[in-house]
Amino acid sequence: MAKLSLSIAMGDYDRNRALYDGAVQIDGVNPTYMLLSPEEMFFRAFRFQDFDISELSFSSYLVKHARGDCPYIALPIFLSRAFRHTSIYVRKDRIRSPQDLKGKRIGIPEYQLTANVWARALLEDDYGVKPSDVTWVRGGIDQPGRPEKIKLQLPADVKMIDAAPSTTISDLLDRGEIEGFMAPRAPFGAARANPDVGWLFDDPTAVAKDYYKRTGIFPIMHVVGLRKTLAAQHPWLPGALLKAFEQSKAAALAKLEDTSATKVTLPFVEEQLKAARETLGENYWAYGVDANRPTLEAFTRHHHAQGLSPRHVAVDELFHPGTYETYKI
Repeated sequence: MAKLSLSIAMGDYDRNRALYDGAVQIDGVNPTYMLLSPEEMFFRAFRFQDFDISELSFSSYLVKHARGDCPYIALPIFLSRAFRHTSIYVRKDRIRSPQDLKGKRIGIPEYQLTANVWARALLEDDYGVKPSDVTWVRGGIDQPGRPEKIKLQLPADVKMIDAAPSTTISDLLDRGEIEGFMAPRAPFGAARANPDVGWLFDDPTAVAKDYYKRTGIFPIMHVVGLRKTLAAQHPWLPGALLKAFEQSKAAALAKLEDTSATKVTLPFVEEQLKAARETLGENYWAYGVDANRPTLEAFTRHHHAQGLSPRHVAVDELFHPGTYETYKI
């Protein structure tokens, strides 16, 4: 039987490297890999369905899935995860605590970005700052005129305005025309060097560790999407993809643990790996549904509460049924 020739869009991460360098093969697939930025992948996948398999924004997928118009079915392969306490920047000369954000203006590149869903959730749950307590100012981080890639109908009490067509939210933060900035990337240009601009949390790592200790949540940012038509035609394909991505991640972790000559251009790798496992457990970057159910349930709940999904989607309908269980020896 001839192998399927499929296009696969994903990020250039260590956990994917064994796939695109050929060390790990996907059963029955002849892949064409494209290593792209999240912004390009997500825009092309959701606007034009350019790829057979694509890394997807978890939030964008959930918006489309809840509406019943997503061309992809998700697989529980979580290529991107991050605690989003570092996604909130403020004017430190005006904002001293999270509660100070009430009544202020926060710049965002898109309202429905996964990072922003998680950041709004932690502000509301831990500090009582609700989405309706601020004014959201939407614009590009580094380039003016960034569009919201999915049309949204937000709750009536959420106040959102567009930045001027000629400016960015980084510029607005630098000039003090907004008090906060929320995005998966840091501010650009002068705002990054402005001494009055910094993280909301002075020690975001300590705050994130406390958050995990209390909640057990390690936020998921991205899933992998497979065209629904391909999943229907080839029911073995979702399981084959999960298997290959798991093998690739295992290869990356084996290299990370080999500190005879570190594979990462960063000091203290051994110490950080040890700290991650002590805080999050040995399987700290797990794929699959069962190991991630509390995180998935928290996200679907907040996503619906923030007005992004028209219904509260159950975790058990999020992913292809062929990926909920795998074989064991």
